[in-house]
Amino acid sequence: MKKPSLRGLKYYAAKRLGLHSYFHDCGDGRQQPRIAAHDLLWAILAGHSLRQTSFHAIEALVHSSSCREFGVLHRFGDDTLSYFTERLAPEPTRMALVGMLRRAKRNKAFDAVARIGLAIDGTTVGRCSAQGCANCRPYRNSAGEIAGYRHHLAMISVVGTGLSLPFDVEPYGPKDSEYAAGQRLLKRTIPALGARFADYLVVDAGFATSTFLHAADEAGIPVVARLKGNLHELMVSVERCFGTSPPDRVLQDGKDRVELWDDDRFDPWETLQWDTVRVVRYRQTKPDGTVVRADWLTNLTPRQANSLAIYKMAKSRWEIENEGFNDCKSRQGFEHICHHHANSLLIGWLLTLVALVVLRLYRLRYLHRGTHPVLSAIDLVRSFWLSLGQKRAIDTG
Repeated sequence: MKKPSLRGLKYYAAKRLGLHSYFHDCGDGRQQPRIAAHDLLWAILAGHSLRQTSFHAIEALVHSSSCREFGVLHRFGDDTLSYFTERLAPEPTRMALVGMLRRAKRNKAFDAVARIGLAIDGTTVGRCSAQGCANCRPYRNSAGEIAGYRHHLAMISVVGTGLSLPFDVEPYGPKDSEYAAGQRLLKRTIPALGARFADYLVVDAGFATSTFLHAADEAGIPVVARLKGNLHELMVSVERCFGTSPPDRVLQDGKDRVELWDDDRFDPWETLQWDTVRVVRYRQTKPDGTVVRADWLTNLTPRQANSLAIYKMAKSRWEIENEGFNDCKSRQGFEHICHHHANSLLIGWLLTLVALVVLRLYRLRYLHRGTHPVLSAIDLVRSFWLSLGQKRAIDTG
């Protein structure tokens, strides 16, 4: 296996993932720019690859003796990145992310699984002490006083394939909500991906509303949604049906014992335009005796997906938490505010996803050829750092 380097990653992103045109036409809105957009764009992505995501850190890297190995031709300061991200249109970056997923599917990156899933969820990022942009949302202490500000966004990710790929975010402002942002994501991303890209959408109980479910119907994607107390009448009916009856199926999931109940004859609530509602309950007993129980509603029929399949779809929702939000925040600087401007923040979040998708496809699909094991994420980062210290031989021919 050839040793990974930032130059190799750049070539892979441009040629294999089709980002060459994006690097040169990324929606740059600057007037009379002195530094080419593709240099600035790659500098940010390379910084994420090295887990150095602040603009100050990127400035230090492009001013170092390893500038050429970093893959950037010109030096610049952190203020240049601030100016650039303020004026970079988000739509080309969003389309570049969708394009990478479509190409990955054509290249059989997901062929090892029966179903491709999508998950939508919301999170909190970018806390600050003072309001700096229109999307800052105040949070209060126990006395009801404003203790600071933070930002919220909804994210959508590919799940259930062994290759979690978050690919779009939608921020929401002071009077907005996770529910509304999630609907905007749904209406924008499903048509862009194509109706046949994914087989299901998994969401938490906050999205189990008739408006959201109807929007998913219009987009042509089945939904698996958590059932909680916000749908009281349905919860009561489910408990009446499942509470005293034995499970329909019992199986082992690793060391856990899983019991499944499944019924597709529940009445829809008044505003839901479905003929019936199917609910699958699982009760998972772990070796230490801990019991986890959850109910999930869906419009997938038993013929389309049995209870075990619905159980696996429901479990795949955790990928957006563990491999989406957690990785972005703990390793990729999602919480850090590089430049406090609404568009700059959005671009920063989107470019974090570009870097994450490129890195995961590069590490888990492109580099895993032959008999050698898959590199861990941190080993790939170390390889990139080591490549910066390598000097290329001078061609005297």
